[in-house]
Amino acid sequence: MIEIDGSFGEGGGQILRMSVALSALTKKPVKVFNIRANRPNPGLRRQHMVALEAVAKICNARVNGLEIGSKVIEFFPGNLKGGEYEFDIGTAGSITLVLQACLLPSLFAERETKLKLRGGTDVKWSPPWDYFQNVTLPLLEKMGAYVDSYLDRRGYYPVGGGRAEVIIEPCDEIDAIDFSGKVEKIFGIINIANLPNNIAERIKKSAEDELAKEGMKANIMIEETEAECAGVGIVLWTKPKILGADSLGEKGKKAEDVGKEAANKLIEEIKTNVDIDERAVDQLLPYMAIANGETIFTCRKISKHASTEMWLIKKFLDVEFNIEKNEICKVRVIPKG
Repeated sequence: MIEIDGSFGEGGGQILRMSVALSALTKKPVKVFNIRANRPNPGLRRQHMVALEAVAKICNARVNGLEIGSKVIEFFPGNLKGGEYEFDIGTAGSITLVLQACLLPSLFAERETKLKLRGGTDVKWSPPWDYFQNVTLPLLEKMGAYVDSYLDRRGYYPVGGGRAEVIIEPCDEIDAIDFSGKVEKIFGIINIANLPNNIAERIKKSAEDELAKEGMKANIMIEETEAECAGVGIVLWTKPKILGADSLGEKGKKAEDVGKEAANKLIEEIKTNVDIDERAVDQLLPYMAIANGETIFTCRKISKHASTEMWLIKKFLDVEFNIEKNEICKVRVIPKG
């Protein structure tokens, strides 16, 4: 059994989610202890339990320690069977983080996996839905992974209540991604619910003004939507090279600052001419580690999330990560298995 110290590095829920995802993928049992030990409310929260439950269903696993507050779990994976499941996080816990745990093993299941999830779609400390749909999934498609995604309803903090559905098609292998291409167009979505529409307009103008300073234009749409509580956010992304950036509105934060924050993040990614944005690095690392060849990419920096994930992946897979740090980082991912 592989034993993982959940307090290592970034020390959050990511270690737990990816431990069970990699366990299901490799069929290697795992024990995770000190779960979220560095957090103010350590141990399992509802969001983490749903991720565990979902992966366990997909691979017919036996799990010990699956309860709120638990600081130790043991996960014994079975065969990756796929199937159709529904889960309710019950809070504004992130739907996209639950999916982060489910996607990797589901790609190698015996049949397609269909997941219906209820929770938060646009919440702090997680990829917003529009980032997941317009950055993460298109990048995975470049690697031969096909996932259909549908958003039924937005879910914001503190109530949640968002609804989303994904259908994950099994694949034979993951391709090493080709990062050729350049930024030609910028797109964006501002989602807003139960707030005056002029807030969205101010976010849009602020983002457009920041981009215009750099000679950039964006096609940004406003999506007025329904939700169980108020919320607003913006996601920007580029094509054909795929880079993304986002910002969430919150109480006391000016609308102008929301748009400016997202635009400046994207501008920094574009101007440094990197292959993928900082958030996408830790989203893609597990797939690069099992790809059918070596992957080389550049990014602005390696976050603590990404370095923790590299450490974790090497516990399960025979892979090497070589990092050259100059003004930007150049990373080589070398699968050896």
